[in-house]
Amino acid sequence: MSSAIIFQIQSTLIVVLFLVGFYFRKVRKIHIPLMATAIIWDIVLILQIELTRSAINKAMKVPSNPGLLNFHVSIAILTVFLYVFMGRTGYLLKKGRVQPRRMHKVMGFLTIICRLSTYITSFFIVK
Repeated sequence: MSSAIIFQIQSTLIVVLFLVGFYFRKVRKIHIPLMATAIIWDIVLILQIELTRSAINKAMKVPSNPGLLNFHVSIAILTVFLYVFMGRTGYLLKKGRVQPRRMHKVMGFLTIICRLSTYITSFFIVK
């Protein structure tokens, strides 16, 4: 089995975790562990891809990359930044601070949309 297939399987499982975690967003005991697992696993997957494919080096050749790859990389980077934001606001919500609730909700939708976009475009750029 090639590394591309293994990465796609992992990515599919991560997206499923995100969607199930999103579905249970009102049940903290389920939502928090699922989302934390999905985020950590996704970051580990990014590291695996970088270490085996030198993805950053390929992305640095922006003028020679097709537009879809540039879109994929941009959304993937945005998704990682959103993970940091979601982790921080999620932590504050867990500690009882109500202040970031609305922002956490809005940015959560954006995070899911970005992760789904990264997932979908990954099928078109994998060699």
